[in-house]
Amino acid sequence: MDYTLSDFDYDLPDKLIAQEPAHPRDHARLLVYHRETDELIDDHFYNLLDYLPKETTLVVNNSKVEKCRLLFDEGKKEIFILEAVNDTTVRAMVRPGKKFKEGRTIELTDTISATVIDIDEEGLRTLQMTPALGHECYNEYKHTPFPPYIKQNESLSEEYQTVYADALGSKAAPTAGLHFTDELLENIEQAGITQAEVTLHVGLGTFAPVKADRIEDHTMHSEWFKLTEQTANQLNTADHITAVGTTSVRVLESCLQKSEQFSSTSMDTDIFIRPGYDFQATDALITNFHLPKSTLLMLVAAFTGFDRMKRIYQHAIHKQYRFYSFGDAMLIL
Repeated sequence: MDYTLSDFDYDLPDKLIAQEPAHPRDHARLLVYHRETDELIDDHFYNLLDYLPKETTLVVNNSKVEKCRLLFDEGKKEIFILEAVNDTTVRAMVRPGKKFKEGRTIELTDTISATVIDIDEEGLRTLQMTPALGHECYNEYKHTPFPPYIKQNESLSEEYQTVYADALGSKAAPTAGLHFTDELLENIEQAGITQAEVTLHVGLGTFAPVKADRIEDHTMHSEWFKLTEQTANQLNTADHITAVGTTSVRVLESCLQKSEQFSSTSMDTDIFIRPGYDFQATDALITNFHLPKSTLLMLVAAFTGFDRMKRIYQHAIHKQYRFYSFGDAMLIL
């Protein structure tokens, strides 16, 4: 079946958009969905072990969020750095766009300026920054890149990192992992469940809006990932794999598109997982509730089936689960 963008739309009351995480982290609610039986269970994340298959390997994305959002003039000017080409040159989203015209130098503070070298077809700017990015004068302007539906609140900065975050490079958090605490991970390990880490730096590919009406016409931006030899060995001997988050799924499935076995690799992926996709590596999925019309929602629909995804989301809205980055979670078995 061919799906259009409107097929992935749904109405969500604003009150269900979470502005901060559950406290403690693992006290978020958990919706458990069994694909074989079509059963839905309402629980809490701290009971995750009650549902994880004992033979599974839990795969997490250890990418750490960069403070890549530069806010100036009380937030009226913004440079959201997507890529640092070198110490002085960046590719970025900017606001307001009309001030960042090609060839223009914008004085951001008494000591910081940005010259627009190029504007690409998507409106992304290549900027020459003065002084170099490593200068301490930038520190007071660096902010955590919360998504636009979350009010900028730097006091939540640490809570927008997973407890196992290690490899700096993401422009947004791999949010399914935000629910884990050190204690819960220790309990999972003591239960004999293997844990494996991958790295995928979340970039524009994850949160860029889909504009094409026919979803197959959408082009994904690429994101860099790394799979170590240790993790590859763990996955090749795994009887069952539970991916924590859509970013982990993208790594797993990208690897097995190239080979029948996992091997150590680092590369870019622009994989677009949507209904009709045949999963090669992922047996279960832990994920949050995603935005309408997003590629993340399309991935979930591919994993559950389109009609089942609709049912799950209707149930979650009816039961008033909290949505998006700081929201509740679901486990799809």
